[in-house]
Amino acid sequence: MLTVDYDRLRVGPGSKVIDVGCGAGRHSFEAYRRGANVIAFDQNAAELADVDTILQAMGQAGEAPESAKAQVVVGDALALPYPDGSFDTVIASEILEHIPDDDGAITELIRVLKPGGTLAVTVPRWLPEKICWLLSDAYHANEGGHIRIYRADQLRSKLTLGGLRFTHSEHAHGLHTPFWWLKCAVGVDKPEHPAVKAYHKLLVWDLMSQPKLTRVAEAALNPLVGKSVALYFEKPVTDGPAS
Repeated sequence: MLTVDYDRLRVGPGSKVIDVGCGAGRHSFEAYRRGANVIAFDQNAAELADVDTILQAMGQAGEAPESAKAQVVVGDALALPYPDGSFDTVIASEILEHIPDDDGAITELIRVLKPGGTLAVTVPRWLPEKICWLLSDAYHANEGGHIRIYRADQLRSKLTLGGLRFTHSEHAHGLHTPFWWLKCAVGVDKPEHPAVKAYHKLLVWDLMSQPKLTRVAEAALNPLVGKSVALYFEKPVTDGPAS
């Protein structure tokens, strides 16, 4: 289940990509599949071990071009261990809402992006997230949970003030919003609740089968209640010193 548009990010063979806060690796896998040289970066070493296993299996199965490279790196998003301008594309999907010093993380995302490069940031959308918080403290008030709710214009300003040029925004995962509202209403610790199980079964079916009916439904729901908002940016190419 992807939240970012790789065509909009211009990810392809030879692109240098870092997926910051990669989690289970979904965006890293797609970048690798498209032929990029990708770094799956996260602070969770155990989760990264699983990501590495899948990346290696993809390579062995020929699911990525032979020229593509992929590695996992354990580290802190507030101190990315790379020189300025290291990556053609930076992806930070659903991580900033977890980080107390989000300004520090944003500074690092911008720093390691090459001039002319592309960046995608996604966070939970304000209205769906606000309703989840109102329905359930357990949804967000836990170790490593969500500590803030962004408005898209607020987040956009944080990145443009850092020198990036905003290019596009879109919403995603409209079918998932009612699922999370339902989970929060009945209790996020009750995955066996009949209604939750039935809705989860629907989401799995949609993910695996991609039927036209649910694709049309999600396209209609995304502008209204899409669970995530994705913001796209480019780093301007500045002229060098006059000769």
